Amino acid sequence: MAMRAAATQAAVASFAAPRGVRALYSSLTSGFPFNLPQTQTEKPPQAEPSTNLFVSGLSKRTTTEGLRDAFAKFGEVLHAKVVTDRVSGYSKGYGFVRYATLEEAAAGIKGMDGQFLDGWVIFAEYARPRPPPPSLNDAPTYNQS
Repeated sequence: MAMRAAATQAAVASFAAPRGVRALYSSLTSGFPFNLPQTQTEKPPQAEPSTNLFVSGLSKRTTTEGLRDAFAKFGEVLHAKVVTDRVSGYSKGYGFVRYATLEEAAAGIKGMDGQFLDGWVIFAEYARPRPPPPSLNDAPTYNQS
C-alpha cells in the first residue's frame, strides 16, 4: 500500500514539474518566455530625394527593357538597369532607374511602389549613395618582426 502511494505521488509530481523536452514546451513551470518581446531595430534613414531610384523585389525574368518600360509611364527614364547574375544571366531581384527630374522620380516611386511587375510585387525608393571606397591609409598594418 505504501508502495502504491509513493508511486502515485511520483506520478503526480512528474505532471506538476515537467522534465526533459516537456519542460521546454511548458510555459507554466519552465519560465521560458514564448512570446519574446519585439526588439526595436533601427531602420536605416530615408535616402535623400534624387533622380536615381532603387527597385527591389524584381522577378528573375525581369529585363532591363521591361523595367524601363514600366517606369517610363511616369516620366523620362534616362537609364534603367536590372542587376543580373553573371552565370545564369537572370535578375538578382533588384535594379536601378534614373529619371531626368526629381518630380518624375517622385511620380515613379508613387506610381510603382507596391505594384506588380512580371507577377511580383516590387518596391521603389530613392537610391542611397554608394559609400566611398576604403583608402589605403585605412588598411591594417602588420608587424613583420
